[in-house]
Amino acid sequence: MNKILIADDNKQITSILAGYAKKEGLEPVIALDGKEALDAFARYGDEIVMILLDVMMPEIDGFEVCRRLRKESMVPIIMVTARGEDYDKIMGLDIGADDYILKPFSANEVMARVRAVLRRIQVQEQQKQNVYQAGSLFIDLDRYMVKINDEEVPLTKKEIELLWTLAKNKTKVFSRENLLDSIWGYDYYGDSRTVDSHIKRLRAKLDKYEHIGWEIKTIWGVGYRFEEKQDE
Repeated sequence: MNKILIADDNKQITSILAGYAKKEGLEPVIALDGKEALDAFARYGDEIVMILLDVMMPEIDGFEVCRRLRKESMVPIIMVTARGEDYDKIMGLDIGADDYILKPFSANEVMARVRAVLRRIQVQEQQKQNVYQAGSLFIDLDRYMVKINDEEVPLTKKEIELLWTLAKNKTKVFSRENLLDSIWGYDYYGDSRTVDSHIKRLRAKLDKYEHIGWEIKTIWGVGYRFEEKQDE
C-alpha cells in the first residue's frame, strides 16, 4: 500500500489525519519531529507518495526537512502550519513544497489537497511517458522533436519513430521484421531493406552531432539495438 508521511508534533492532529488518510487508501507513517520525519523517509522513501509536513516541529523544523528532502527526492510535500504570513508561504513554496495549508484546518480539506496534488503529479508522469532522455539525447514524441546536446536534429517522422522505439526499449534487440511491424505496421508490404535504409540515413544524421554516450548498434545476424555506453 502507498504510504503518506504525516509529520507533526501534535499527536491529536496526526491521529485525525491518519484516520482520514486510511479512508483514502493510504497507509499513514507518523513522525512527531523533524528528525523522525527524515528517518521515516530514509526507511520508507520508495513507498511514500505524499508528505504532510508541519513547519514548527522540534529537533528540525519543517522548512529544513523540506530542503533536505528536495536534495534527494521530488515526493509531493504539503506544508501544514499555523504560520500564515506571506513570507512563510513563499519560503515553503520556494524550497520545494507543492502546497501550503494553514491551521486550523478541516481534515477533509487536507485530503482534498492531497488528492489534487497526487492527480497533478500523475498527469505530469503521464506526460513524461512521451519524453525520453539518455545523456545528450532528448526525444519528445508528442512534438516529434529530437535534440542532441540541446541542438535540434532534423529527422523525418519515421526516423524519429525508429529512434524512439529503439531508445525506449534499449535492452531489446529488434529484428528488421520487428521494426517493420512496429513502425510501418503489419499490413506493410515492403521488405527488410526498408529498415536498413532508414537506419543508415538516421545514423548519418545523428553522426553529425557528438554523442559519445550512446549509439544505435548493429547486432549481426539479428538486427538493431540502442546502446548506452558505460563511463570508463
